[in-house]
Amino acid sequence: MSGSVEELPLAGIRVLDFSQFLAGPVCALRLGDMGAEVIKVERPGVGDACRGLVVADQKVDGDSLLFHTINRGKQSVVADLKDDDDLAAVKRLVATADVMIHNFRPGVMERIGLGHEDVRELNPRLVYGQVSGYGKSGPWSGKPGQDLLAQSRSGMVWLTGSAADAPVPMGISITDIAAGMHLAQGILAALFRRFRTGRGGLVEVSLLASAMDLQFEQFTSYLNDGHVQPVRSAVSGANVYAAAPYGIYETLDGFIAIAMTPVARLAELLSLDRLLPLADPAVAYSRRDEIKAILRDHLKTGTTETWMNLLEPAGIWCAEVLDWPSLERSGALDALDILQRIETASGREIETTACPIRFDGRVPRNAAAAPVLGADTDRNLSALRAHEEIECA
Repeated sequence: MSGSVEELPLAGIRVLDFSQFLAGPVCALRLGDMGAEVIKVERPGVGDACRGLVVADQKVDGDSLLFHTINRGKQSVVADLKDDDDLAAVKRLVATADVMIHNFRPGVMERIGLGHEDVRELNPRLVYGQVSGYGKSGPWSGKPGQDLLAQSRSGMVWLTGSAADAPVPMGISITDIAAGMHLAQGILAALFRRFRTGRGGLVEVSLLASAMDLQFEQFTSYLNDGHVQPVRSAVSGANVYAAAPYGIYETLDGFIAIAMTPVARLAELLSLDRLLPLADPAVAYSRRDEIKAILRDHLKTGTTETWMNLLEPAGIWCAEVLDWPSLERSGALDALDILQRIETASGREIETTACPIRFDGRVPRNAAAAPVLGADTDRNLSALRAHEEIECA
């Protein structure tokens, strides 16, 4: 984004990010994208455990590529929260902040002396955000808040795939990312309230609550259908409650997705007389497997391009199923302008995604990668000490 950082909505907001791995850092990343100053508070020597969480065997400057991706543009302050002097220094930093984020298990920050009640005395205007796996109480409150485990406990893995498939988890860390986005939403709302009232507040999210919110459409149907577990479609499963033809179908050279479409219209366009006895919308759900099986067999006889050229001009909601190289070649990402390059402390460039939100028609960008562990400790804490000395003089 051209222009100064002061043009971004959260310019002047200071965020302290005590969180690790994904959910909390994703929230802090988005706040940083919107202009906030984000300072990671990390353990001496090791820092955020995500520095060592290597995926796809990719490391940059000694840290995981994942760490650089979700901590770009942040600063790093190291502090041992079990050390009295370091804790005192961190509390001074807390007093200067607008937002504080952590994702420790329930009770950990309270034992350290940085729980919400403790921090509220230091800084009544602070917005305090925390992520847990399953909330502060209940049978799972002490269990680790990890994405795959939360997906599995939420029932989400029984929604994807077809009836004969084993449980299928999402191929992304969906509950972590959703919880991070929900936390960012809550923090923004709490900041807005603070501007009106001068009062900070506590914002809490959990992986499980976020997972259930993602499933609101399907789970609401379950709640109002006698609490009976839904059965996935036996053919081309895509949405556990969706009527035919909703699903993904194999073609001669790939796959095609077809969404909400009248079966009678498909029968007409595809010259598929076998569908006509099943064209009544009243049976599109109860007999979805029969309908989809006919479509499955027929669509295998032509290429994806053939079907797209026939269906899309007729107003049918359909799409080719692309892999990432095909997506890149499509030009759609270029049109959205959502890729960016960031530069590490050693000068190495990393290509990644940019903030998906546009402000005044522009995509906000920060060319800085994730910080070297402790790179900003002296600058941040020395500034506080100097300020205290002036006040005491």
